[in-house]
This record gives sequence, structure tokens and C-alpha cells, in this order.
Amino acid sequence: MTTPSTTTFTTSIDSPVGPLLLTSDGTSLTRLLFDVEPDPAWSTETCQVLDDAVAQLREYFAGERTDFDLPLEPTGTDFQKRTWLQLREIPYAQTINYGQLAGRVGNPNASRAVGLANGRNPISIVVPCHRVIGADGSLTGYGGGLDRKRLLLDLERRTAANGAVDTGDPQLSLL
Repeated sequence: MTTPSTTTFTTSIDSPVGPLLLTSDGTSLTRLLFDVEPDPAWSTETCQVLDDAVAQLREYFAGERTDFDLPLEPTGTDFQKRTWLQLREIPYAQTINYGQLAGRVGNPNASRAVGLANGRNPISIVVPCHRVIGADGSLTGYGGGLDRKRLLLDLERRTAANGAVDTGDPQLSLL
């Protein structure tokens, strides 16, 4: 088993939703943040995980990738991690509401708690918290702002409309 380094590696990428800062412990992607300056103590050296993340994000924004294949190590509580794991199960170009997400986490009455966990997701886009919407179908809270959420959902909807993805789960809403 590889022990993660104590170094925090960083890189940034320009994207259609603005600059993104990515961090890694050298083994896993640990953060993907909007409009954040790196901590001066973090290494500006890249690592394979960050190189892979940048390549996959470019493919995603080009409409060529619908799923990410990266090792992830988000920092959070057990409940947050369970919520983030369920976010990764929402298929590309589909949405669910907070109540549905709460049911998937195992507590159908915890829609507020999953909303808070969703808002603390440290690896946006890759862990697709933008695919969670209000019970009435409205766009609600997103750490990167509703404009970014709308842009990500529109990108996925256009890619799916071009036939690039199977959206066959009837329990989920197509964007």
C-alpha cells in the first residue's frame, strides 16, 4: 500500500466555468475548487494524478467524457463521504433532488443534511454535486454559484442530446 505524501501538489486549469484549482496528495485528487489561490506552502509541482485530472476535465468540457476515473480522497465526515459517494452514482446528464439523495444515503428525512454535505463537496464537477436540484426542479445552491451550475447542467444536456450518453434510468430526471 502506498502512503500518501505530506506534500500538497497543485495545478490550475482554465475552464468554461472559470479557473479551477486542483490539489493532490500525490496519490489521489483531494480538491477541485473555483477561484481559489493556492496556499504558498503547497508545491507547484505536478503529479500523475493532477495530470490525469486535467486531461479528464478537458475531455469533460469538450463533451468527450461523461465519467471520471480518478482516485479521490476528499476530507470530510463519514456522513459527508457517504453523500459524496452517492453523488458519484448520479448518471451524467441526469438530476435528482435532495430528498432522493437523502433516501440514497439511507435517511429519507435528511434532505437538509445532504444539502449541507453537498455544499461542502471539496471535489466539485468530478463529484457531481451540480446534478442535485430542488424538489420543484429549480436550481438551488451551488458552491461555485448558480451560473456555473447552470453551465455544467447545460453542457451535459447538450452532450446527451448529441447521443453521447445513455440516459435510461427512469427514476432520474433528464436535464
